[in-house]
Amino acid sequence: MRVLFLTHRLPYAPNRGDRIRAFHIVRALAPRVQLEVVSLAHDEDEAAEAERLRALGVGVAVFQTPRLKNYASAVVQLGGTRPLTHILLDAPGLTPALARLVRERPPDVVLAYCSGMARFALESPLAGLPLVADLVDVDSQKWAALSRSASWPKRWVYRREASYLESFERRIARHASAMLVVNEREREALRRIAPAANIRVVPNGVDLGPLARPASIAREPRFVFCGVMNYAPNVDAAVWFSKNVWPAIRAQRPDARFVVVGSNPTASVQALASAGNGIEVTGTVADVRPYLWQSAVAVAPLLTARGVQNKVLEAIGAGLPAVVTSQVFEGLPAAVRPGCREADSAAAFARESLSLLELSEKEREAVAASADLASLSWEAQLEPLHALLAEATAACGATG
Repeated sequence: MRVLFLTHRLPYAPNRGDRIRAFHIVRALAPRVQLEVVSLAHDEDEAAEAERLRALGVGVAVFQTPRLKNYASAVVQLGGTRPLTHILLDAPGLTPALARLVRERPPDVVLAYCSGMARFALESPLAGLPLVADLVDVDSQKWAALSRSASWPKRWVYRREASYLESFERRIARHASAMLVVNEREREALRRIAPAANIRVVPNGVDLGPLARPASIAREPRFVFCGVMNYAPNVDAAVWFSKNVWPAIRAQRPDARFVVVGSNPTASVQALASAGNGIEVTGTVADVRPYLWQSAVAVAPLLTARGVQNKVLEAIGAGLPAVVTSQVFEGLPAAVRPGCREADSAAAFARESLSLLELSEKEREAVAASADLASLSWEAQLEPLHALLAEATAACGATG
């Protein structure tokens, strides 16, 4: 079976949520199918990682998005009906390359990753090919949630995006043999939009082996929050925790530190760190694991959260209990929830965070170990994917 995998970010390095799932999909499919990855890249450093994927035995073609040009186009087209997500993912040369690929090595099935890439499956030269769309989570609902807390003009832009993406999600659901999402909450959200769609839950996993803490690294009284720090929900979470929760924690534990780990921190995130307040903003790091291993408690104070937060799975896998909002908690697999404490108000978040910090290291690690992560390996979670692709191919052959 020849599979064409369309991704909006190169699935390497697996250092952010969207790349992590895509990378493990490549790793799961590569030994079993003839896999071609056609990916967008957003800078030259990202594009340069293509050889890492080719080493897995897959074909890789990368097309860089012209960031400034696409932003200008998005502004010009605000009065139209095209989702901004699609405009921002335009890439010169992609459509002709897809035409050559289909002509020379026609795929049996297209696997489109996220709504931004699913659009190509409805256009020439891919229109009519069997399609499986992995939405991961339902993007339109994320923008709808963001619009409820945003100020004007962002509120209008987010509402616009939610509306047009929802129309597109409904359209792609009519064409896809299967629509994939990561949990039951996302399935229900998509069911409301596209009641007749074949929606399958294919959850995220966690790779436990690399997360084991070396005995030489000691825990410190630190709280850690990991994520891409120019992504609005992460920015809002870091700012909310720092301004509303952190002062109460520091009042009780002046020795505590809060470390914000992640690439591209915005000015508002960078401003959180000031002399004497115990907050550190790292910016891009080569490896987040040492920050997890040196910490006592993970926090995920997201006020808007879709899908499954990989940051929580990885923190618990590294032996950290986590304090999370209900938005995060509801998206987690049931097996993970015992390793978390749920809190939404600032007072509750501070109370739960302090109660975990006051435990001994052994007790905290026991809380994390109460989550059953052994059943959530990527291999197990993605096992249904190959069969879903084969089903899509067979269904098209039966009706073609």
